Amino acid sequence: MFLLIDIVVIITMDLNTLIAECTAYDFKLMLEEKKPKSWLKSISAFANGLGGSLFFGIDNDGIVKGLDDVQYVCEAISSKIRDYMDPLPEMEVIPHDIDGSHILQLKVIAGHYTPYYYVGDGQRIAFVRVGDESIPATAEQMVRLVLKGSNKTFDSLHTDYNAEDYSFTILANAFKDRTKQEWDKKYLLSFGLVTGAKNLTNAGALFADDCPLWQSRLYCTRWDGKEKSDAINDAEFTGNVLMLLREAMNFVKSSTKKGWEKLPDRRKNKPEYAERAILEAMVNHFIHRDYTVMGGEVHLDIYDDRLTITSPGGMYNGMLIQDLDIADVSSERRNPILANVMGQLDYMEKRGSGLTRICNETKALDGYRDELKPVFKSTPTQFQTIIFASINMINVGDNDGDVSEMKITERQQNILNLIKESPTISGRQMSEILSVSQRTVERDLSVLQKKGVLRHKGKDNDGSWQILITMG
Repeated sequence: MFLLIDIVVIITMDLNTLIAECTAYDFKLMLEEKKPKSWLKSISAFANGLGGSLFFGIDNDGIVKGLDDVQYVCEAISSKIRDYMDPLPEMEVIPHDIDGSHILQLKVIAGHYTPYYYVGDGQRIAFVRVGDESIPATAEQMVRLVLKGSNKTFDSLHTDYNAEDYSFTILANAFKDRTKQEWDKKYLLSFGLVTGAKNLTNAGALFADDCPLWQSRLYCTRWDGKEKSDAINDAEFTGNVLMLLREAMNFVKSSTKKGWEKLPDRRKNKPEYAERAILEAMVNHFIHRDYTVMGGEVHLDIYDDRLTITSPGGMYNGMLIQDLDIADVSSERRNPILANVMGQLDYMEKRGSGLTRICNETKALDGYRDELKPVFKSTPTQFQTIIFASINMINVGDNDGDVSEMKITERQQNILNLIKESPTISGRQMSEILSVSQRTVERDLSVLQKKGVLRHKGKDNDGSWQILITMG
């Protein structure tokens, strides 16, 4: 009896969390013998991914309904799997009794011999898990499954390119600059960039000065406004992954604002974005992108209020990043050789900390607010990082006649807008319109005057405001 109680508690706990963990679970009210594809596709997807469980005798809302004949269902499941699955996945059939209702758990283990196919109705289909769905694998996903089944990754594959025909000056210089050690050609072999037969691996091709892999590309665009409309500037780069990283950072620096705050003895730089956050994000996208997508590239798009980076290939484990807590995301590397070399060059933090580092670096900027926290999104075919600008800028002339950029808050901008409409508006009137205290408005007015943005003419009671600069 004690054992039965333990099982009930465990299963009940599982059922209470199934909705949150739907990537790893599926419910089936009954066994559909005449439509085996309806549930065998989930077995294929679980075996091709991280594993998972089908629960028979539970409806789509997670309510236990039970099965009439568990033994028959168990035998029928085994028969259908033998008839329609190739290769046969590793699994375990576990009966459970919950408050007198019998259910059956079909636990599928993550497979080592992918892809696992559903074979029936004249079809041979491998399924993958995306969110709470089991869907047919795309051509690119099939390539990854084949590589996984052969215990290989794209970056480890051998090419026909002779290593003697390629130079690695960019890699050697980066190694010396970032590690303060001398480069040695023997690192090409130890890093996995060259084979014992002196051919390049795909990773070696990506780090070669004249990278022959044309899908190693970067598209950069600075858009006019907050949406894709007219492009202010754009650039396209193809080749060595370290060169792409350098060009991406140069494009960001030339296309974003860097203001300053005048201190008594110096000027303090106040950039729009944390450079380390952007570097971490770009490295993440170049390392984890799917290079098997021949027509794919990394896109860097800069808008007035944010910067987005998009690359081909979703999460390597098939999960959706927006459904996860990034603090708990483990690092599963699609391209481990690329990741290792970037780690040797000190471009990466410890495993799994990249997304957290992006958030922490952005949070440390002046002007940060909770709504500006970086956003990570993924689909089965792409991954996107969105980093928001941390400060609002306006052009301000200093005492030397230079024009620089300085931040103002959203509320201070609203105050300036009110003054534009009515230069004689009072602080009390502003506080009523903005629904803040008059003391808060007076504090903002004082700040704007000290920055040289605004001045007051005449007496306090009947004077008028004058905006001294043209808004940028």
